[in-house]
Amino acid sequence: MLYPWFRYPQPPRMPLRPVVKMLSVGAVAVFGVKCLCWLLDRRRSQVLLKEVLFFPTTVTCVEHLFASRRDLPFSCPCSLPHGLETSFTKLLRHLLSAKSSLDLCVFAFSNQDLSHTVLLLQSRGVTVRILTDKDYMLISGSQIGTLRRAGICVRHEMGAVHMHHKFAVVDGRLLITGSLNWTLTAIQSNRENILVTEEPDLVRPFVREFQQLWEANNPAHYLSSMLPKCVHT
Repeated sequence: MLYPWFRYPQPPRMPLRPVVKMLSVGAVAVFGVKCLCWLLDRRRSQVLLKEVLFFPTTVTCVEHLFASRRDLPFSCPCSLPHGLETSFTKLLRHLLSAKSSLDLCVFAFSNQDLSHTVLLLQSRGVTVRILTDKDYMLISGSQIGTLRRAGICVRHEMGAVHMHHKFAVVDGRLLITGSLNWTLTAIQSNRENILVTEEPDLVRPFVREFQQLWEANNPAHYLSSMLPKCVHT
């Protein structure tokens, strides 16, 4: 039995205004962090290169893109228009931005300006690897033989399917892909498209695809399978 005069001690009550103030500050802080993350993601997406190129393109002189710094100012006496920025010149600039590697997977490759680009990259010390189709590498005008003779490592599809990909990965960071074959006809006469992007979520699958195909089409695997097996008695 409790005496009437006995009361349990009551915890001190915090004034309502400071509680509301603390909750408001916390909500503002959470909202501010979310806004900051959103702004950082937005800024990152805006900085990453994203570009679409369409073909056919105006035929222009591209020799200035291959000129070294010591050759500038560069003047070319050819009759083609000079100084115009086209889808093709943008494609060449993206390829020439390579500093360490160029992985190229292409169905048909006969354009000499693109061949010149790849050879120039190799001369700069860029590691170039090319995957192509075994039938189309042998057609008249193909640049694959020229590139191979220059020491560039080329592999072709060993299976029964066509290597119909058309993509390039520059330095493992920049993806160039679309419908465009690396031919004069595709560049000057066909309705074609190219997507150029640095978005990692798009680049990574193509990096994996190239590496998987590169290993799967290693000639050493097929040569070893053709050698006679040792018979132990």
